[in-house]
Amino acid sequence: MIEPVRHLVLDILRVLDHEYVLHYEDGQFVQLLKSGTYVFWNVLKTHTFLHADIRNPELPAEVDRSILPKIAVHVQSCEIASYETGFLFYDHVLQRELAPGRYYFWKGPVSVMVNSVDRRQQQMDLVGQEMMTEDKVTLRMNFVCQYKIVDPMRSLEMKSFDEQVHIQLQLMLREYVGMLKLDELLKRKEDAATFVLSRLREKEEEFGVQFLSAGVKDVILPGEMKEILNTVLLAEKKAQANLITRREETASTRSLLNTAKLMDENQTLFRLKELEFLEKMCEKIGTISVTGGGDLLERLGSLIGKKSTASQ
Repeated sequence: MIEPVRHLVLDILRVLDHEYVLHYEDGQFVQLLKSGTYVFWNVLKTHTFLHADIRNPELPAEVDRSILPKIAVHVQSCEIASYETGFLFYDHVLQRELAPGRYYFWKGPVSVMVNSVDRRQQQMDLVGQEMMTEDKVTLRMNFVCQYKIVDPMRSLEMKSFDEQVHIQLQLMLREYVGMLKLDELLKRKEDAATFVLSRLREKEEEFGVQFLSAGVKDVILPGEMKEILNTVLLAEKKAQANLITRREETASTRSLLNTAKLMDENQTLFRLKELEFLEKMCEKIGTISVTGGGDLLERLGSLIGKKSTASQ
C-alpha cells in the first residue's frame, strides 16, 4: 500500500500516467483510479491505496482476486489448460513460459498475447491424396499419422506448424508410392506406414515432436482400373475353380480304377459291389416279382440285362 499526502482532514493522491490505483475505504475496495490528482476526506474513513505500474501488465499478487469482477473492464485474463504449455508475449516479445493455470493482466500501454501449445496426442489425416505409381497409375490414398509435441517452443518458432508437418507427410507418402508398381503397392500397402514413420522420425528433433504411429486407411482406384482388376480377379478365381474341379475328377477316376482292379482280382468284392448296386436299384423300384427257381441275384441280373437290351 502507498500512503497519500495527508493534510489534517484531507488525503491527497496523485496517480501517474502509467499507474492504476486501487482505492480502499476502511479496508473495503471502492474503485480503481486512473491518472490524475484525487482528494479525499479522512475524518470519518481511513483511505488506503494500492499502486500498480501498468507498464508491467501482470497483476501483482497483492491484488485480491475477489475484486476482479468489479474492475473487469481494466483487466484481461487467459487460462492454460492442464494439457497445454503457454508462452507470454509483451509487445510481441517472448517473456516466459506459462504453466497450467489462470493469469490476469492489466489493459494498458503494453500489448499482451498468450500462445498455448497442446501437448496431447494429436492426429493428422491425409484424405483423398492423388498419387502416381511407378507404372503411371493414378490413385487416391487416405493416410493417418499420430504424433505428440514434446518441444512446444519449436512449434512456435515454425510458421504454420501443422501445415509443414502435413506437407512432410505428403511428400514421404508420395515417395513410397512412386517407387512401386500398382500390383506391388496393393500387396505391400501395409509397409507404407513403416516407411513413412521411419522417415518422419528423422524429422522429430527439427519439428520438436514425437511421431507415434501411422497407417494406410484406404487405397481408392479409378473406376476403369477397378473393372480391370475385378476382371483379372474373376479370371483367376475361375482358373482356380477349374483346377480344383479337374483335380477332384482325376482323383475320382483314379479311385474308380483302383476299385475296378480290386474287383477284377477278388470275386467276393465283386459280389459285394453287385449287391450294393442292386440295393441302390431296388430303392427306386416299388415292387419286383420273380417267379421260378434259380438264384435270385442271377435272375435280377438277367432281368436288368433284358431291360437294357430292350431299351437299345
